[in-house]
This record gives sequence, C-alpha cells and structure tokens, in this order.
Amino acid sequence: MSQMTRAHRSGRRTRWAAAAACTALGAGTVRARRRLAALPALDPAPQDSGPDPAPPLGWRLLTAPGVTADPATLHAAVAHAVREGLQVLDLIPARLDAESALGLLRLLDPAAHRTDRCAPGHGAGRALLVTDEVLGRAGLAAGEPPRSPADLLRLVRTLKEYAPDATGWALAPGLTAPPPGPGEHAEELRARGLPPALLSAARLAGLALLVKCCVSAPRWGTAAAALYWLQPVAVLTPGRGLRPAGLARDTAARPLRSLTTALRTLATPAAEPPEPVDGADRRAAYTGELAAGTERFLEPRRTDCPWCSAPDLTVRVRMPDLLQGKPGRFTLEECRRCGHVFQNPRLTPEGLDFYYRDFYEGLGGEGAALVLGRMSGTYRDRAALLRPFTTPRAWLDVGTAAGHFCNAARTVWPDTRFDGLDMGEGVHEAARRGWITTAYQGQFPDLADRLAGRYDTVSMHHYLEHTRDPFAELDAAVKVLAPGGHLLIELPDPESRTGRLLGPYWLPWFQPQHQHLMPVGNLKQALAARGFTVLAEQHGAAHQGNGDFLAAVALLANRLAPDPRAPWATVPDTPARRAARRTVQAAVVPCYAAAFALDALGTVAARATDGGNAYRLLARKALG
Repeated sequence: MSQMTRAHRSGRRTRWAAAAACTALGAGTVRARRRLAALPALDPAPQDSGPDPAPPLGWRLLTAPGVTADPATLHAAVAHAVREGLQVLDLIPARLDAESALGLLRLLDPAAHRTDRCAPGHGAGRALLVTDEVLGRAGLAAGEPPRSPADLLRLVRTLKEYAPDATGWALAPGLTAPPPGPGEHAEELRARGLPPALLSAARLAGLALLVKCCVSAPRWGTAAAALYWLQPVAVLTPGRGLRPAGLARDTAARPLRSLTTALRTLATPAAEPPEPVDGADRRAAYTGELAAGTERFLEPRRTDCPWCSAPDLTVRVRMPDLLQGKPGRFTLEECRRCGHVFQNPRLTPEGLDFYYRDFYEGLGGEGAALVLGRMSGTYRDRAALLRPFTTPRAWLDVGTAAGHFCNAARTVWPDTRFDGLDMGEGVHEAARRGWITTAYQGQFPDLADRLAGRYDTVSMHHYLEHTRDPFAELDAAVKVLAPGGHLLIELPDPESRTGRLLGPYWLPWFQPQHQHLMPVGNLKQALAARGFTVLAEQHGAAHQGNGDFLAAVALLANRLAPDPRAPWATVPDTPARRAARRTVQAAVVPCYAAAFALDALGTVAARATDGGNAYRLLARKALG
C-alpha cells in the first residue's frame, strides 16, 4: 500500500511538473512572438552600387567575418537609424538560424530595451551600424575589426552604455551571414555575460525532465514535448520577419541538436580569464602589503557609540571579507541605547583603500557594473519619490559610482541636470557616457564649500554607510543644497529581521566596506537637528529584492572555496584548488533555486508589511 501511495504521489508530482513545463513553454513562445513582432524590418530599395559599399560619412559598419551587406541594406539601415534617432543599430540577418534567433529573443525585448537606459546591450552578433561619435566616446574609434560574432556581442554591450537610449535593432533581409560553427556556442554565451556550463547543465536537466514526463505522465508530457519540439516553427513561421534557412529540418532535429550542443558546450574547456597586463605587478603589490599583516589597517577599538556616545556596546556580528576574500576579520558592534551599528575597530583610510581596491574598478569592475546595471526599477522608484513634492532642476548624486542611478533617473526627470560625485575614477566614465553632466571626484565634505547652494536635490543611495563620519556628510548636504532643497537618502536597515536570521551572510553587512548602519529613527533625528523636515519614508518599497538569500549562498560558496587566482590570495594557485572552487560552485547550484524562491517570498512579505532590508527618506531643507 505504501509503495502504491508513493507511486501515486510521484505520478502526481510528475504531472504537475509537466503542466508547469507546458505553461512555461507556452508563455515563452508567446513572449518570443511578441518580441519578434516588435522588431522593425528594413525595406531596402534597389541600389545600383556594387557589394560591400562604404557607409555614409559619420557612420561605420562593423561585421563579423563572412557577413556581407548589400548596398540597399546599408542605405536602408542608415535611413532607419537617422529616422529613429539611433546611434547604434544591431542588424539581424533575416536568415539567422533558428536556435540563434530563439536565443536572442529570450534575451532581447526590443521595445523595453529601447527605452530602458540601463538594459544590457544584446544583439545577434553579426553586424553593427555605429556613429563615429559613439565609437570615439567609447575609445573604440581605432579598434581592431571584430574577429568573431562573440567580439560583436561584447561590443554591443559596451556601446549600449554610450548610447543608452539610442540603441536599436532591425531585421536586415539583405544581410548574409554564415551558419554558426560547432564550437562557437560557449564563446558566444560568455560574450553575453552568461555561464556556459550552468546553462548547458540546465538544458540537459530540461531535456531529462521532458523524457521523464513523457514516460510517467504521457498526456501532459507529450504536450510539453510537442511544445518544445515545435517552438521554432511556432515562433519563426514565414511572414514574421525572420526566415531561417532549413527551419523545418532544424525543428525536426531540435531535441538531438539541443542535446549535442549542450554536451559539446560542457566539454569545451572553461576559458581562464586572461592575466591582466599589470597582473604580476598587482600580485607583487598585494603580497608586499600583506606581508606586514592586516592588523595595521585597523584603528584602536572605541568604547563608546559614535552616534550617541553611550558606552553600552555589544557585538552584533563578526566576519571575514566574504566579498573579495581578502585577509582580515571585522566586527560590527551595536549600541544598546540607540541601536547604531558600526565597525569596531574601524578601518583606517589606508585600510579602506586596500579593501576597496579592485572592487568597483580594476579586477572587480565588470562584476560591479553587472550588478548595478540590473537595478533600473529601483533607480526609477527612487527618482519618482520626489514627484509629489518638487520638480528637480539640478541634482547631485553623491556616491554615484559609475552613474547608473543618474542614467535611469533621466527617464523620470528628462529635463533635470544630473551631476555625480564619487571617490573613484568611474565618475569620469559616467560623464563620458553621458550619464551625468559634470563629474566631481573626491570626498563630499571636502568639496561642499565649492558646491555650496548649487543644487535643489542631493541624493545619497547606499552611501552614508560607507563613510567614516556620517554627520560630516549630512553637514555637507546642508551646505550644497539651496534653501528648500531636497535630500534623498537610502540605507540598509540594521533592524531587518533577515539580517538577524542570516548573520554574517546577510549581504548588507558588506564588510569591510560598511562603516555605519543607523536605524531610521537615528537618521530622522540627525536630519531634524540640521533643519530638515522628513516628507516621505519608505521601507517595503525600498526593499532590495535582488537577493538576501541568493547573496547568502554566493557568500558561503566564496568562503568555502575562495578564488586562488586572486592577487591577494594567501593559498597557492593550483589546479586542485581551482577544481575545488568549481566543484563548490556547482554543488550550490540547487541552493540558488531555493534561495530565489525565498527571496521572492521575502519581497512579497516586505511590500505587504512595509518592512524589508532597506529604507528610504526624503527630507526638505528649511527655507531660512
């Protein structure tokens, strides 16, 4: 009886899985058809000139090897770009193979990405039409021609940043391209910023699930398998713009092709990141600094609270550097009187320089940009908080990093001048991209007198917690704001229940970078003491839904198997240690699925209860 019960439950679970697969495949098909319909198609008029024409003055056509554009296509592409106000136009061959087309439509939403200034740049990797002006600002005017589709995929990701609202896509019937080579799939996934091994493993798991469903739940399983098998025809039927060569043949062979592609990709050796040009010097510099120990980077421990001066302190959490894995241990203490949480002992300025190095720039710059570029909705919500109270004209974003917030906020306030201030070089890159108008590099309190009264809005998003003296930063904001100006602040909430649950693996502790985490009541008192009136307070709406539990899994994996290739690594870089790191990262993959579900539930709960892991305040400076 128990065996029959178990078999019944197993069959029921399989039917649910098959039904879920049907739903996901159906939704994916509808989404792909909608996205394909949003792709404009060039309508080339016949031209008399020969093949491979030169583009008009001010434009450059960049193509992958073997890709050609006839004169009519080039003429139509330039006309379309000028008409639509585009500076970057990704040209998609109408005969693009079916799997490449479906892969592109999974990533690219032409309508949304055209207006989302922070959306990543995706393309077909075959041809790009670009203005000389954008290439010049990106420092690529004299760059080498693309050597592969992967080069073009990397290029469109970069150029989208320099033309955030002037990048578009179009189907080009007159563009011819060779079929992809058998070994190009892994390289193209990496160029898109995607993990080939993980995606290939997921594809194999999906195929195995379809087989199991067909055996254990034939009705639903057959429906799911049919949806998967026929998806290329369902999306790319003639008359919808794309007309892949051999569509019927590729559709019939889809399961076998998917299986062989996934196996071939898994068998492709993982490409080791190239050694930076200054890699040896960087490693030598870290080795020299670490030889003197990390204790010298810490000031003497203080015995009272830096916020209220009370001597009643307790340890909140102790942890190593889980972010980069640099040596050192750090303690966050909490004041029992006011609840202020602070790093104790605190890092010296030299220590901050050591632990910030290669995080937002240098070795860690690409990863940081990837995370910051996925928060468009959060950026727009921050900017929209001012709508009931004011229309900003001159906005200074303090701690702007590479200017992602300012870039996105322009969609909310298109007539506002956004300037940025930060310690890093990225603030100048933000100005070159056009994300901010003026870049200020330095400490905010040091620049406050120079900027006195210039701005009607100042924002500090996840900035105050990084500073050594939050009171000095608030005083600087008072100076810089004109009378009646608005100050927008967002911070991690040290009163978050998730912070207590996850302990050292709660990402907002962010050691050793975060120096101070203040409860909302403390910050409101500090603002009132400086003549500010709080106009709006958000908790649930400010919740960072990008993953408390996902981040905890990643931090744990990084702690269990730190990167031995890091120039600050204290263990030898051996093949065995690299293999151990890959093994740990693969082993925690199932944990990410559970963490994703927990984060989704946490976000719903935060919105419903007005709680969460962060809070947001909007305050107005007194008129007098």
